[in-house]
Amino acid sequence: MREIVLDTETTGFEYKQGHRLVEIGCVELMNHMPTGKTYHQYINPERDMPEGAFRVHGLSEEYLRDFPIFKEVAQEFLDFIGDATLIIHNAGFDVPFLNYELEQHKFPVMGNNVTDTLIMARKKFPGSPANLDALCRRYGVDNSNREKHGALLDSELLAEVYLELIGGRQPGLVLEKEAAAASDIAQKERVFREPRPHAPTEEELSAHTAFLEKIKNPIWLAGEAEEKS
Repeated sequence: MREIVLDTETTGFEYKQGHRLVEIGCVELMNHMPTGKTYHQYINPERDMPEGAFRVHGLSEEYLRDFPIFKEVAQEFLDFIGDATLIIHNAGFDVPFLNYELEQHKFPVMGNNVTDTLIMARKKFPGSPANLDALCRRYGVDNSNREKHGALLDSELLAEVYLELIGGRQPGLVLEKEAAAASDIAQKERVFREPRPHAPTEEELSAHTAFLEKIKNPIWLAGEAEEKS
């Protein structure tokens, strides 16, 4: 099962007001395990950077100016996510932004299944803070490097939080190993062995008789005497 943990950074909250994507970060999971494959891209939004957004992610208009615009990286992004399930914290923000950008540049919008970890966290811990920092603290995930928001770093942190939300890191790993071991045993070729003889040899009978002679009134000999009488 392939999943993609995804995060974005933007120039603001509303794409309808002209705000644009400035960063995409993705982490690949396979059977709930990180594979080490990631996708990360800074994007030139072709507009100014509001002060509020700059304080959140620290990406300035000057810094982003030399990066490609969205339509130049859209296909690479779509190829990376493929048809995997997307794991997103507050998907109601990221998905519309991404689909708007894709639509504007004549790319197909994403039809992937989406798991929203914000909804998961609110259901699991009603009334408690459910932002990424709060969940990192709750699960002991080290977010000390998170001085500002960053799409790839946040995706990596979210991947750890997500694995905890669904029941702990490496869920089912022991069962999978046991199943694999059982499968290996079943596939091994059985070796045919001749049945062992059950009739005692003359030497074994002689040794047994000598042993009985050393025992006073063995119960099994008494039983044999009764049968003969």
